[in-house]
Amino acid sequence: MKAPCLLSLLFLALLATGSLSAEPALDFDIELTTINSGYDGKTCWVHPRLGAIPGTQPIVVLTMQKLLLTGSDVFYALHEMRTDDLGRHWSGPQKHDTLGRREGADGLIAVICDFTPQWHAKTGTLLGTGHVAKYEGDHLAKDYSRQTGYSVYDLTEKTWSRWDTVAMPDDSRFYSSGAGCSQRVDLPNGDILLPFYTRAKGEVRYTTSVMRCQFDGAKLRYVEHGPELALEVSRGMVEPSLTQFAGKFYLTIRNDQAGYVATSNDGLHFDPPKKWTFDDGTDLGSYNTQQHWVTHSDGLFLVYTRRGLDNDHVFRHRAPLMIARVDPQTLQVIRRTERVLVPERGARLGNFAITNVNEHETWVSVAEWMQRNGPDYVIPVDNPHGADNSVYVAKILWK
Repeated sequence: MKAPCLLSLLFLALLATGSLSAEPALDFDIELTTINSGYDGKTCWVHPRLGAIPGTQPIVVLTMQKLLLTGSDVFYALHEMRTDDLGRHWSGPQKHDTLGRREGADGLIAVICDFTPQWHAKTGTLLGTGHVAKYEGDHLAKDYSRQTGYSVYDLTEKTWSRWDTVAMPDDSRFYSSGAGCSQRVDLPNGDILLPFYTRAKGEVRYTTSVMRCQFDGAKLRYVEHGPELALEVSRGMVEPSLTQFAGKFYLTIRNDQAGYVATSNDGLHFDPPKKWTFDDGTDLGSYNTQQHWVTHSDGLFLVYTRRGLDNDHVFRHRAPLMIARVDPQTLQVIRRTERVLVPERGARLGNFAITNVNEHETWVSVAEWMQRNGPDYVIPVDNPHGADNSVYVAKILWK
C-alpha cells in the first residue's frame, strides 16, 4: 500500500481539529443603515420586519408598530415603510387602519402584532403572519384566548387587507396559540409550514409545533400540525422559527433559560430539541429571546443575542445582534465565524426579522427597544449610551 504523502496527512489533521472546515467558504460584507430614528420617551417603534416582493428591482415592505413604554407588550396599529430602490430611499411610516386595534366579541381590545411579512410565490402575494394580543385598558388581558393573525398586501393600492385569524381545530389545547415572530417555509406546491406555539387555558407552559396551511391568495387555512415539542422548564417552548437547508428542516425555539434547535425531514415531525451551543461545547448564552435563520444556498447561519459581550446592562442581554454560521451536522454555532450585525447602544435589539431580498442580499431589520432593566425601566431620551429608537436594516451582502 502506498504511504500517504505529507500534504494529505496535514489536510486530515486540520480537518480533524476543525482548523479546516468541510463546508464551502462563504463570506459577506455587512452594510448597516438607519431608516428611521427619533424618540419621545413615551412610545417607541418595535417589531420592524421586512417582506420582499421579487422583480428586476425588488420592492421591500417593512411593517412595525408603536409600543407603550409604561406597559408590557402594549402595541398599537401596524405601520408600513417601503423602498423601491433597494434601500436608497424609504417612504413612511404610514399607518394602516386595517392592521389596527378593534374590539372583539369578548369585549377586549385586540390588535395583530409580532407580524412578519413574506412573499408567497405560488399566489404571487405578500402574506404577513403574527398573532393577536388583547387588552383591558392599557394592560394585557389575563389568560385571554389568542389566535394566529394574518393579512395580505395589495401591491397596486399599497394597502393591507383587514387582519383575520386562522381557524384552529376545536380542541382545548389551542386556547392560546399563535405564530408570533416566526419564520415560515413555503413548499413548492404552495402549502405553508408555519411554526407556532400553544397552550390550554390556565396552563403556564407552551408547546411548539409546525402547522401545515393552505393559502389561496386571500384566506389562510389550517390543515394539520405535527407533534408538539415540550419542555418542562419555565414557560416551555415559544416563538419558533423554521428554515429549510440542503433538503432538511431546522427549527430554532425560545425558552426562558436557553435557546433550542431541532431538525426534521418533513417539516412537521422533529427530533428531540437540543440546547444551542458553540462548536467548542460551551453554551451559546442566548436565553429568553428569539433566534432567527439566515439561509444561503451554501450555508446556514443563526442570528441571535447572548451573554458575555460586556452587555450586562442590557435587558436579557438582547444586544448587540450577532450572526454566526451553523454546522448543520452537529447543530452547533461555529464560534470563529461570529460577527456583530448591529452594535449595542444601551437598548435591547430583540424582536428582529430576516428576509432574502435577492440572491445577492439578505436583510436583517431591528429597532432599539427603549425599555431596560430595573424599576425605572423606561430608557430616558437623553441616555449615556445614545440609543434613540433607531430602526436599522443590516444588509448582508454575499460575496
